[in-house]
Amino acid sequence: MDNISQMTMLVLAGFNGTANYRVTLLALTFLCYCVILLVNLTIILTIIVDKSLHEPMYIFLCNLCINGLYGTAGFYPKFLNDLLFSTQVISQAGCLVQAFVLHSSASADSSFLALMAYDRYVAICRPLVYRSVMTKQRICTFVIIAWMVPHHLVLLSTVTSISRLCGSIIPKIYCVNILLINLACSPSIAKTIVPAVNSSIFTGHAAFVVWTYIQMIKTCLKSRENMNKFIQTCVPHVFALTIFTISLLFDLLYTLFGSKNLPQHAQNFLAIEFLIFPQIINPLIYGLKLTKIRNRILFVLKVLKPKDILKLNQPQQI
Repeated sequence: MDNISQMTMLVLAGFNGTANYRVTLLALTFLCYCVILLVNLTIILTIIVDKSLHEPMYIFLCNLCINGLYGTAGFYPKFLNDLLFSTQVISQAGCLVQAFVLHSSASADSSFLALMAYDRYVAICRPLVYRSVMTKQRICTFVIIAWMVPHHLVLLSTVTSISRLCGSIIPKIYCVNILLINLACSPSIAKTIVPAVNSSIFTGHAAFVVWTYIQMIKTCLKSRENMNKFIQTCVPHVFALTIFTISLLFDLLYTLFGSKNLPQHAQNFLAIEFLIFPQIINPLIYGLKLTKIRNRILFVLKVLKPKDILKLNQPQQI
């Protein structure tokens, strides 16, 4: 038992069966990570450099993209390294760190999406007080809370996952808290705490977002101008919410109720899809749909003529 309790190296069993197409998977993964870096950094730098984009909606979007880079940094470098070698192992400490990064990134994503919904709610339902409500000080407070609260809650749930392990097989290509808890030598309260923390974060944000959209739809039904504003600025957010929710839901359902009868490549796809689609599609949606961001990017790429830059300074509905 002493030897078992001192077990510190864990095997990522999700890589079983990938030997035949490891080179292809390595190339596709590297390409995917490069695309994620490119599209997110483009949005981040565009918003930072252009002062006309220093509005609440764009600030929240910038933080959403930063969080996307943070979350993928907890997976892709390790995953690419594992594809290069025949043995895929990770220390217990490394597993805890990776689980913390992935969980906290997903939680922060839901926080920023909720903030973006609140921003749209104030802009559409309370336009006369928008500037007084969405002040710089309040925006800074919102951003700090959106980063700190999810990370604090996830840290507490991750700490409770630390225990003596009587197993060394992680049946996935990366670590999550619930899989570490399942390897514990004795039943742990963490098996109740971790799902409770995760569900409370996402359920609370989901309920708030649903409430804001109900209020916005009620307001938009009374005004054509508000409906146009809703279509212009809320459609990208609806797409982002849908992609994030579906991707995360598939991963959570598979982690909790996944079938071992699925082929390994199908299991790996279900495990990785929430680290691919939101991080690529969300920046593309916002970059293509929001006029000010799209025009600024096209101008930098020299697609627009110098005189077209004047359009960027024209007043735009918030």
